[in-house]
Amino acid sequence: MTGDAYVSSNKQSSETNGSGPVNPAPRPTRRSFTAEYKAAVVAEYEAAPYGEKSAVLRREGLFHSHVQEWTRARDTATPTGPANRSANTANTSSTTARLSRAERETERLRAENARLNAKLAQTQAALSIMGKAHELLASLAESTDTPPSSSR
Repeated sequence: MTGDAYVSSNKQSSETNGSGPVNPAPRPTRRSFTAEYKAAVVAEYEAAPYGEKSAVLRREGLFHSHVQEWTRARDTATPTGPANRSANTANTSSTTARLSRAERETERLRAENARLNAKLAQTQAALSIMGKAHELLASLAESTDTPPSSSR
């Protein structure tokens, strides 16, 4: 059914039952891109100088995530054409999203672990220095507590 037919059939049904206005906008359809288009956009995006990459995305009406996904697919040599998709594409993409979220979380935790280990090493070094300073001050205090022997 075309957009005009959809609008006209909805107008007739709203006029007959009097339920009010119906949104005449057609339902959005998912875009699909050919492998050649993907390769061309990725190549153009990678060739664009710093600061002009977003212009490529705006001109093509794409998001950075599209180019990232297409680049990752190209680098892993995974075909992404419609003929090569299995019946559970949604499961595969959600698994990939979960993996990438898990990988991001793992990287975040590793960075936090490294930061905390560095802070622990710094704290241990400071504690060691304080212990040595305490020992030095204690030995100085003991030496001043004893009356000095006179060499005269």
